[in-house]
Amino acid sequence: MTDQKPRLEAILRATPQLMQVMETARTLDLPDWLIFSGAVYQPVWNHLTGRPADYGLKDYDLGYFDPADTSYEGEDAVIRLVASAFDEPLSSMVEVRNQARVHLWFEGKFREPYVPLPNSAEALTRFVAPAFAVGARLETDGAMTIVAPFGLDDLFDMVLRPNPSRPRAAGWAKTVASALARWPELRVVEED
Repeated sequence: MTDQKPRLEAILRATPQLMQVMETARTLDLPDWLIFSGAVYQPVWNHLTGRPADYGLKDYDLGYFDPADTSYEGEDAVIRLVASAFDEPLSSMVEVRNQARVHLWFEGKFREPYVPLPNSAEALTRFVAPAFAVGARLETDGAMTIVAPFGLDDLFDMVLRPNPSRPRAAGWAKTVASALARWPELRVVEED
């Protein structure tokens, strides 16, 4: 198995709007931040299928980890700080969440227990599909950190399968239908 991180990094660096988000996020100095989910997997699938880099992209998920302030008010202050760092349309497209407080609201919203996280990278292990569980951060020296707890095979093979380490998400069928509507080239594997 080859290391696919350089390939992923090249695709992400060739996505101008994503790089603008990461460069700006880096200047905000948020603790343990990552850009993840659709902001990472969608440019890859677009690259692989010859679509524009931002095709299908609705938002940029920016997670950070601040266990010192898990209050709604603390997270809201960071949300406002991040929004003020961007012009539109990015100001409305960057969605910020403190991963240290997800356990406080997740079960109420998704009817599924959620144990507190120790860091932002651990959040990726709980995403609904391995292909979605990829994060990236632009470091102060310009290097890019890639976090992919399930590896990158599903991402580059365009395979959508349920996360093997959690119960199948209640909205799995809707997730699959939405992804297939945008990338009919996907191969869905319905394994438990």
